[in-house]
Amino acid sequence: MGIGALIDEVAGLPEVTVYGRVAAVRGLMVEIAGPVHAMTVGGRVTIEIARERAVPCEVVGFEGERALALPFGALDGVRRGCKASVGATSAGVRPSEAWLGRVVNALGEPIDGKGPLPTGGTLYPFRALPPPAHTRRRVGAPLDLGVRALNAFATCCRGQRMGIFAGSGVGKSVLLSMLARNVASGVSVIGLVGERGREVQEFLQDDLGEEGLSRSVVVVATSDETALMRRNAAYLTLALAEYFRDIGRDVLCMIDSITRFAMAQREIGLSAGEPPTAKGYTPTVFSELPRLLERAGPGAGEGTVTGVFTVLVDGDDHNEPVADAVRGILDGHIVMERAIAERGRYPAINVLKTVSRTMPRATDPDFVETVRRAKQIMATHADMEELIRLGAYRQGSSAEVDEAIRLMPDFEAFLRQGKEEFTSMRDGYLRLADIVAGRSSP
Repeated sequence: MGIGALIDEVAGLPEVTVYGRVAAVRGLMVEIAGPVHAMTVGGRVTIEIARERAVPCEVVGFEGERALALPFGALDGVRRGCKASVGATSAGVRPSEAWLGRVVNALGEPIDGKGPLPTGGTLYPFRALPPPAHTRRRVGAPLDLGVRALNAFATCCRGQRMGIFAGSGVGKSVLLSMLARNVASGVSVIGLVGERGREVQEFLQDDLGEEGLSRSVVVVATSDETALMRRNAAYLTLALAEYFRDIGRDVLCMIDSITRFAMAQREIGLSAGEPPTAKGYTPTVFSELPRLLERAGPGAGEGTVTGVFTVLVDGDDHNEPVADAVRGILDGHIVMERAIAERGRYPAINVLKTVSRTMPRATDPDFVETVRRAKQIMATHADMEELIRLGAYRQGSSAEVDEAIRLMPDFEAFLRQGKEEFTSMRDGYLRLADIVAGRSSP
């Protein structure tokens, strides 16, 4: 830690130590009696169980003369009367460029066995406000995602925020790993929120690899961790992305998944006594989603945060509450469908339902007509698909439908892409142009 950071740490220490006592425990909610005037919503409280063990908590509300707190860890051993020390009112981390290549938990502590993390000089709060709208620059140049279907039909710009919407088992995480490996971005910050513990090492070793990890910071909060840890993993992911953006880097920020963040916030809200609304989600879920997602995007300086967030649609219903709310906040959505995956085409992207709000401005001007024509042909085939499958369509009845039937196998081959495969944006446009022109594609 540098001298400046050490001075800031010392200056931030309280003049006196304030503490209360555990008065009651209801499920995961801890009631703390004592000087509630010294506690704030979002502030930290540490419950001391024994000399060698303490449980950090966050104040989420008040009831009468007691503060209500939720733990970041297990409450085993907590008893009535335990000392609860009041900590910082605004928690955060002090990241540095030395964090690249590291894996941390939701509190910014290393979990990769590579030793302590060097600290930077500036404190980045977990729950920062999005930059003021009038100070932000516009989105930048098109960003090569390395995935043909997205480069051609959902072109993304630097500083844009995209969502990947799909049901379970349709391939969201695989598509995310393809982007993490292929996107032409300087730094990647990846948040695994509520991830299966078994899949973390697979993602780090197989999907990301040493080369990808060397330019990434990975934040992990597995599904067995508390709701506060899962929610804070998303906050920390954005805080790290903001740090790299502020030093002028182009950042790819990915969170898998926003739905699990919403579920964690629902648990917290219900524990604090909020009324459930649509599908049990509490009102704070829908107020926290824009506060989190709006932090991504271009900043006031040269750096940008390009956001890619996965959304697990409940029961393949793309209009369920969280998906509907997130779709209205982001700058585009990538729709993945189970029916496409079931016929063996991966990534299972439905390009006709996929939207990028920066198109057609972000598309290469030489290929705007090519993309428009390709979507028109695929839409024609989709409209007649049932009749074609049933054999009710007679060849020669429509020249447009005949063309769609003839070209559709080439479009399917174009949209199909292996996990290890990379196609540049220019090569993808050229291959699509060959298909539309009726020339054989490689």
